[in-house]
Amino acid sequence: MLLKEYRICMPLTVDEYKIGQLYMISKHSHEQSDRGEGVEVVQNEPFEDPHHGNGQFTEKRVYLNSKLPSWARAVVPKILYVTEKAWNYYPYTITEYTCSFLPKFSIHIETKYEDNKGSNDSIFDNEAKDLEREVCFIDIACDEIPERYYKESEDPKHFKSEKTGRGQLREGWRDSHQPIMCSYKSVTVKFEVWGLQTRVEQFVHKVVRDILLIGHRQAFAWVDEWYDMTMDEVREFERATQEATNKKIGVFPPAISISSIPLLPSSVRSAPSSAPSTPLSTDAPEFLSVPKDRPRKKSAPETLTLPDPEKKAILNLPGIHSSDKPCRPKSE
Repeated sequence: MLLKEYRICMPLTVDEYKIGQLYMISKHSHEQSDRGEGVEVVQNEPFEDPHHGNGQFTEKRVYLNSKLPSWARAVVPKILYVTEKAWNYYPYTITEYTCSFLPKFSIHIETKYEDNKGSNDSIFDNEAKDLEREVCFIDIACDEIPERYYKESEDPKHFKSEKTGRGQLREGWRDSHQPIMCSYKSVTVKFEVWGLQTRVEQFVHKVVRDILLIGHRQAFAWVDEWYDMTMDEVREFERATQEATNKKIGVFPPAISISSIPLLPSSVRSAPSSAPSTPLSTDAPEFLSVPKDRPRKKSAPETLTLPDPEKKAILNLPGIHSSDKPCRPKSE
């Protein structure tokens, strides 16, 4: 298990980002989706939790096989999707990622938003704060992103908002900019497979960091598109974009049989605890198991001939006649 806490500051308020986050996630998912690849929205509905109150529950399938590194594609099925379940009680959210092909893999993310520059060291007042973790600050203006994702129009160093006048952020902007808020994310990655655990957990955290950096840059760069929206308007945008995204991905017959399990009514479902969920199955996936039909060694005899019991009885010998040598295989 590898735990890291990410802190991403934004030149926005927490109330403003509530709209910007929903807009960014919908538009980003649509842009990153293509035929057979991307984010499919399975469920998106209001949800009420006895502790956190009213919120929104979403379930998505993230198809990403072609985006995996070559070493990972060698051990996963060609059709691979990760299930994302999120409980949004803004300014607090819980997000979990699991994969049916990898029962020992999971990502658990707790997020809290505050109007400060990332100075709250005790924001997660649960068991996670006592665990050893690395705190990573992400600077949307100065941190480098993978070259293939770079767009000058989405670069906070060059972008300036017409509606808010904010932008063209320079190094050290977090110390003086107003308004400013911070997205605190406690991210736990688990991949309990011997020989692959460290490599996979480190790789997943690198991917998570890149996604957080790109997404928050886009949320600010698109501020003029969502700044005047109401919650009803952004929810309608979210619905229409999700419908278009699902069509963009398309429907493809799966390579395996997947049976659907009816979901319980929202009134009897509960949100996950703050700790990462434990997979129901601990068996290793078939593609990581030792093959059952292993080839025989060349030195082993292909057949084994036993002596004829009738012949043995007639000769009245304790063993096999010297002319019959059935148990010694021919040397190859």
